[in-house]
Amino acid sequence: MKYSLNASQAKEIDRYIIEEIGIPSVVLMEKAAMGVAYAIREIAGHSDEIIAVCGTGKNGGDAVAAARILAMAGYSVKIRVVGDMTNAAKEMKQQLKIAKNVGIKVLKKVNYANFKVCIDGIFGIGLSRQITGDIYKEIEMINAARLRTVSVDVPSGVGTDDGRIFGIAVRADVTVTFGSIKTGCLLYPGAEYAGRVVIWDIGTNNSVLHTPPTTFYYDEEPRLLLPERKANSNKGTYGKVLVAAGSDNMAGAAFLAAAAAYRTGAGLVRVLTTASNREIIQKKLPEAVLTTYEVEKNGSLKEESIEGIKEAIEWASVILIGPGIGKSNAAASILNYCLTECSVPLIVDADGLNILSKLITEKAGKNATPAERIKLLAEVLPAGTILTPHKKELSRLIGVSLAELSLCLWSAAEGCTAGNDLIFVKKDVRSIVSFGNSNYINVTGNDGMATGGSGDVLGGIIAGLIAQGESRKAAAMTGCYIHGLAGNLAAEKTGARSMLAGDILEALPHVLNSNTDRKEIR
Repeated sequence: MKYSLNASQAKEIDRYIIEEIGIPSVVLMEKAAMGVAYAIREIAGHSDEIIAVCGTGKNGGDAVAAARILAMAGYSVKIRVVGDMTNAAKEMKQQLKIAKNVGIKVLKKVNYANFKVCIDGIFGIGLSRQITGDIYKEIEMINAARLRTVSVDVPSGVGTDDGRIFGIAVRADVTVTFGSIKTGCLLYPGAEYAGRVVIWDIGTNNSVLHTPPTTFYYDEEPRLLLPERKANSNKGTYGKVLVAAGSDNMAGAAFLAAAAAYRTGAGLVRVLTTASNREIIQKKLPEAVLTTYEVEKNGSLKEESIEGIKEAIEWASVILIGPGIGKSNAAASILNYCLTECSVPLIVDADGLNILSKLITEKAGKNATPAERIKLLAEVLPAGTILTPHKKELSRLIGVSLAELSLCLWSAAEGCTAGNDLIFVKKDVRSIVSFGNSNYINVTGNDGMATGGSGDVLGGIIAGLIAQGESRKAAAMTGCYIHGLAGNLAAEKTGARSMLAGDILEALPHVLNSNTDRKEIR
């Protein structure tokens, strides 16, 4: 795994290196500038006009130093300073003086149409306010000119901690970030502005932090993350998954989740669903064990079905409940049995989450705060329960408006697991797995996965990993990672626009058994 940093962590590392170890700031700046210059050389020729747009802080100093390195290597480079130099950082003043000494022109006005390439060094990791006025207009002009742009550490205007946009932001083709990637370059919308992210080593190290980083992501070969398979084994070795899913006319969700659990390597998968789905499941997935139940006209379970349901729950080594199960009294009863009878890992998804939301509202009241709802969730659910909501489901579950979640899912993600043993898989363009004080950001996947049934496949993958002995936390993270890789492979075959959840399912074996190098962050 690799860690990402927020602004305060990145600043603390710089402070420690400069003040306690004693490496001068200008040395770090020179190393950073070499990384930026290297990235520019990959996209620019000697005949291309390059403009370095620099703020007055240290980020601007990095950009000026990169401009000087390029100029001395024969590139055509000019500098544009935005902001008041009377309040500039001493390193910025020093770098600008050096640049002038080697003959680089500093422009007071710029026609960006005259340039091909831009170094963006306006704002760095310290930005925490809305961009307005002349600098807003400057960024607007840079974006309008559609220059090939390399941003320094983070694109100017992107929030380092959460990826929010402070009014406007530079749209970079490449972001050269130092030491470790900044969290805002992983989360949307910041990730959209960052382009391709290059991590450049300047000699800093996360180990100097008194409190280690708690935000991380995977960027490695998927097979390295999977539970070990043994030659001397049988189907019982790899666990028993119970998929409680599907309702009348909703057999597809049950099939996708169950098939995904099998494809991920589970030894046995049992589908608990309504009797009306028997024929479909048997035809689509004959490998599955099948337990069905009958429903009364009022939507409640028939008495004769209850023992079978309890037996299925006792049989399982992991339970996934919710995909397509509906919100009937019968579905609510099955969830209740899982909550009260279950002694194995539990994953609650889709309709299971909606039933749970209703239960929490009944117990806590409509005016309960998000903190009160989350606390009650932790009391109602078995310790270690995995919840897999998309934004709308999360909104209902914790009582935070959809508009607020859309603005910043990250802050809601951090608040879900404070002081409890729940594991939240917040499904979004960048899914976030939260547990304790840790957050995993998933960097795989694409917009083609925004299709019905995709989440059912994810639930099955996570269940399949747990069945094989993976810890709940590792299964949630690895499941998201593999799910996204399968989505990427499916998109290569069908195109994102035409992708179906079944295409993700079909791609799973190729991802799980491949040596494909997937290390580039986009």
